[in-house]
Amino acid sequence: MDIPMPGTASVADFADLSAQPAVRGFLHQPERPNGDGLVLTHGAGANCQSKLLMAVATALADAGFTVLRCDLPFRQARPHGPPFPAGAAQDRQGLRRAVEALRQRVSGRILLGGHSYGGRQATMLAAEEPQFVTGLLLLSYPLHPPRKPTELRTAHFPRLNTPALFVHGTRDPLGSVQEMQAALQLIPAKARLLEVEGGGHELLPRKGTTDLPGRIVSAFCTLIAAGH
Repeated sequence: MDIPMPGTASVADFADLSAQPAVRGFLHQPERPNGDGLVLTHGAGANCQSKLLMAVATALADAGFTVLRCDLPFRQARPHGPPFPAGAAQDRQGLRRAVEALRQRVSGRILLGGHSYGGRQATMLAAEEPQFVTGLLLLSYPLHPPRKPTELRTAHFPRLNTPALFVHGTRDPLGSVQEMQAALQLIPAKARLLEVEGGGHELLPRKGTTDLPGRIVSAFCTLIAAGH
């Protein structure tokens, strides 16, 4: 079982881990809950303890959200290595289970987000089930593989009817800001782009401090307030 970080609790104390895929990660419980909850997951090369996810989850909890920061099934199966394409549906099922687990803890809106691969699976799940969550937070959406701008991962965008905030660095090799702006035109729901000047695919700088988590939370709150 994972050891809870300060200010968080292990998800295992309320999720039924006998069901598959299991829900494993950490629950951030705010001091002043606003009633809303958000499931947040990681990219292909990381896990739910990445610096970016921890920083964003903490900022969201400070703003009143209950945040379930969790590992996708592929990462539960293997501590290292990227996901296999054949396992993407299982990873989306993992997100579905995480959302269902969080519904047991909050009475308000349920939101869903992730970094890179995790965010892509979140958008695909929302496209498959339009009423499943009420908002999406996408950190560094992997628009295309590096140096392959024609291999766009946007086939499901025209079916995306969930308001979404895309947070994207101006130096992200998996999609330029201009490419992201064009892609968002395919989405019928309210979609906004938050540009991170000088940001790469990991968004947060290697050294120093940043106000990015606060900016993300502010922009996300504005989006979901306008959308509902």
